[in-house]
Amino acid sequence: QVQLVESGGGLVQAGGSLRLSCAASGSTFRSNKMGWFRQAPGKEREFVAAIRWNGVINYAESVKGRFTISGDSAKNTVYLQMNSLEPEDTAVYYCAASIRITMLTMPVGYDYWGQGTQVTVSS
Repeated sequence: QVQLVESGGGLVQAGGSLRLSCAASGSTFRSNKMGWFRQAPGKEREFVAAIRWNGVINYAESVKGRFTISGDSAKNTVYLQMNSLEPEDTAVYYCAASIRITMLTMPVGYDYWGQGTQVTVSS
């Protein structure tokens, strides 16, 4: 049984910062990639950032230069440092993980998901 637990969401003013954390548990689980997606009300879930433990990192254009993904493959842990937040970043943020190495930026490329953490950016 693999579980992903996110933390770090909250309410912040525009221009502020938040750091999200996600830890995957499961005695024999070893991911090959972990990522962050987000979903705003009335919109589809969209890719934010992902890291493949062989060193590949990818960001959505909308967050490049503002968000940074990092993590620890041995601990199946991933972080998302979010700076210069904008009201458009308001959404529920989901952590995801998979042993597959393909489809880094697509929700279907991930097998395990966290419960989500709310990020609200006020103007």
